[in-house]
Formats: sequence, C-alpha cells, structure tokens
Amino acid sequence: MRLNDISRNIRVRDQRGSGGGGLGGGGKLGCGAVVLAIAGYFIFGLDPMSTLGMVDSVQTDAPVQTGGQTLEESCSVNEYSRETCAALSSLDATWQPLFQQAGIPFTQPTLNFYDGRGQSGCGAAQSAMGPFYCPSDQGIYIDTSFYDQLDRQLGAGGDFARAYVMAHEYGHHVQNLTGQATQVRQLQQQNPGAANRIQVAMELQADCYAGVWAAKNRELMEPGDIEEGMTAASSIGDDTLTQGRVSPDNFTHGTSAQRMEWLQRGLKTGDEDQCDTFSALLR
Repeated sequence: MRLNDISRNIRVRDQRGSGGGGLGGGGKLGCGAVVLAIAGYFIFGLDPMSTLGMVDSVQTDAPVQTGGQTLEESCSVNEYSRETCAALSSLDATWQPLFQQAGIPFTQPTLNFYDGRGQSGCGAAQSAMGPFYCPSDQGIYIDTSFYDQLDRQLGAGGDFARAYVMAHEYGHHVQNLTGQATQVRQLQQQNPGAANRIQVAMELQADCYAGVWAAKNRELMEPGDIEEGMTAASSIGDDTLTQGRVSPDNFTHGTSAQRMEWLQRGLKTGDEDQCDTFSALLR
C-alpha cells in the first residue's frame, strides 16, 4: 500500500530507549471517559499469558532501540516506524471528515512507540500484549518488533498486513469517540454471561472499520494487498491462535473465518454503516 506521506499534525509519543516523551503535532489529548481492560483491546492478544503463548515476547538479546525526540525522528527510527506513522496519517485523514459529516466531535489518537516495556494510561505496556488501544488516554501502543513476529511466527507479512494492525486499533478509537465502547462496557456489565460474545462483536467491528479505511483509499492499494490482509485476519482468529485450547464460549476476538468475513465486508462496501456486528452476532 503506497502510504508515503506523513502529516506533521499526527500525534506521536516515543518511549523507546533514552529518547521519548516527544509529542508530534497538536496539544495534549484529554483522557476519555471509558476505562476498559487492556485485554479487550489487543489486536492479536486475547489473554497474553495463555492464548498468545505461541507468540514470543521481544527477544531479550535484541538491541534496544533509541527513540526520537521529535515527530520526524520518531517516524524515522526504522522502516516500520515510518510505515506506522504513514498509516496513522492516512487514518486521521480518512476518519476525521466522516466524523465532521456526522456532527460528532473528533480527536486524533496518539501513537505511542515503545520497546519491550512501556507505560500507558491503562497500565503497563509489554511487547507480549501485541499492539493495543487504550481508551483512557486515547492512545495506540505498539512495539514495532511485533511486525517481525507477525511475519515469522504467524505467517502474515507485508505492508498491508502491518497497516491492518494500525487500522484495527484505530477502529477501537472510532468506537471510543462514538460512544460505542461505553455502550459495550455497560452491556457487558448488564449481561456478564454474554461478555465474551459482546467483545467478539466489538473486535470484529474494528476489523470491519479497518476494511472501510482501506476501501476509502483503494487508489493507494497494490496487487496482493487484499491477500495480505486476508492472511493476517485468518492467522489471528481465536480458533487458530489457541489451536483448540480455548472453547468458543471463551473467544474474545472471533474465529479466523469471522475476522476475514468482516474485514472483507469493510473492503467491499467502504461503508462504516455496514459494520453493525452487534446486530448480526447478538440476536
């Protein structure tokens, strides 16, 4: 996917190495009202202590990355950093007008780079968690070494697969801003027996939103991108990741087939209104 331009207005914080604390673009984001467990927001995580046991944490002998003090430095640490910043720029540019058209206040999320361990508004960030969204500080958190794991251990390489990671987490930001995340939390509290099914609907909606973003930028897509996305979605289904160790009643992100289906729906329709996973799954 040809995402080359990086806006100077994106919001980036860097906790890697000795660099960090830098905030690119704009002022400080306010904290959201929703406080959800981080576990519900891992793109590939589920429970990092069990279902992600097959995905190793960052290698202990890997060199510590040095972060940037400025937006330009942070987005230039490595190719993965550049890709991630470019994806964020595109996501901001795609979703902000949609919020304006709907008359809903829009706030850009903050991209937080860290290396191995970091801190988020939802608590400690660790590489084994995978990328995640924290609603309390409206931040997307990522250790870019995860992309190597995505390729080597899950067999989902390619720039579009990596963009899908960002687009899914951005989908959680959309849910936060629209109030869907608050409604989900309330619904889970009212129906604890259905909490996992509700969480699955939320995760699949984020997949659908990722597809919508890609569809609205179809002119930037390249041959093989859709196949990369489908491979990534297939490799991260609950049934595939857990290899039967977790029962369907305990799934939190959806099966491989479901994740592919909803990503595909977003790609085909390019319409966020077609991402009502709750009506489809919670009848």
